[in-house]
Amino acid sequence: MKKSYIKPFTFLISIFFLSAFQAEFSPKFKLLPAEKITFNSFVDCNMAEVWVGDTFRIFPGKYGEDPLWGDARDLKYADGANAEAVFRSPKENFHNPIMPENASVGKVGLHGAVWFETVYQSPKDPSGKTLYAVYHNENYPQTLPYNSKTKEGYQSKNWPQGITGETSPAAVCRIGIMKSLDGGKSWENKGIFIEDLDDRMILKPHNISTTFAGGVGDPSAVASGDFLYLFYGEYGYAGKYTEDTYNPSIEKAGQCISVARIALKDLDKPQGKAKRWDGIGFNAPYNGIGKPITSLQIPSAQGGGPASSPKAGYHWGPSVSWNTYLNCWVMMMAKSVGKSWQGSEVYISFNKNTNFEKPSKSQEWTKPQLVFSKPGYILWYPSLQPLNTPEDIKAKNTCLKLGKRARFFVKRIKPGDDEYASEHIIEFEK
Repeated sequence: MKKSYIKPFTFLISIFFLSAFQAEFSPKFKLLPAEKITFNSFVDCNMAEVWVGDTFRIFPGKYGEDPLWGDARDLKYADGANAEAVFRSPKENFHNPIMPENASVGKVGLHGAVWFETVYQSPKDPSGKTLYAVYHNENYPQTLPYNSKTKEGYQSKNWPQGITGETSPAAVCRIGIMKSLDGGKSWENKGIFIEDLDDRMILKPHNISTTFAGGVGDPSAVASGDFLYLFYGEYGYAGKYTEDTYNPSIEKAGQCISVARIALKDLDKPQGKAKRWDGIGFNAPYNGIGKPITSLQIPSAQGGGPASSPKAGYHWGPSVSWNTYLNCWVMMMAKSVGKSWQGSEVYISFNKNTNFEKPSKSQEWTKPQLVFSKPGYILWYPSLQPLNTPEDIKAKNTCLKLGKRARFFVKRIKPGDDEYASEHIIEFEK
């Protein structure tokens, strides 16, 4: 008879302590005014960076073919003794790395333009020069036409409008990996990390947001255990898109910030090796249908909407870091509230787990909280950056590992004012 009462009692006690623990996990933060730092090179992505020995190195910018904006050679690198010194670098101190050439249409290789979003440094190389760049890649039916044998590429019929006008095409984003053996001065393309296939593109007449036709992009990647975890924006349809069966609720349910992972041992040959979170585990293939982080999605009642809609409402552009002071993960993110990624707010979320050994822990993010608002501006690519303090320099902190205080950077856009800058320091409290 006792056993029948002990189990419910034990269960209630467990729930009580679990609830108490969750209630206690509520990191605090505040923004402190600071001397303005304006970045002096082109930025349209997360800031990829690394320490190579005692040198802090960053990789901003864009490289490759782009029929909409024009071919670019703006992906560069700059060095310095600490993060602040590099972020203040004059334009002439940025240099072009050696990059792989774009392949011809129909040939295997690099297609479209790339932006480096995260750099993973191999711990097996004591020199620190073996790097893997996780890149955002954009293509169009012109640069990557549909291949019926491989199912890769895109068909141009009913293709949605792009951001520059009625005759411009929308891009499709996907995510890949490059490798460097000389600290980032030259790079070799290793292939695609994850992508969405043509049948998940959202076409006319439904896609009228002048953003993406679909795809996956704007990533941030962190290593935990034997895997590299990729947090990224999900922009495609959560199923096979057809004009007759399209459902905006299905689209919205499959969008926001998602997670995929790849074994670190597979970074040299990544194609087909990654798995996407499917709601149960990392089971969906690299080009399959995943499931976003539920806690980061915006409910419809609070303005949430599908990415293809001019009334879109979703979080995107994550920047993830491990915080040594809070002993937890921190995610910064932007918020889109209309066409063309409009939105003037930046949000933050926390994950209390020290690692993602249990896959479900990668999903346990707190409800996003507002960090920063700048009415009249469009805010993209928020990130936290190390300070020039002796503590941050000694710890070799980067945007992937930070402490109690960090610089808050964001790209702010309005007519006549387009810059990547910092006017605040963020300070955390346990």
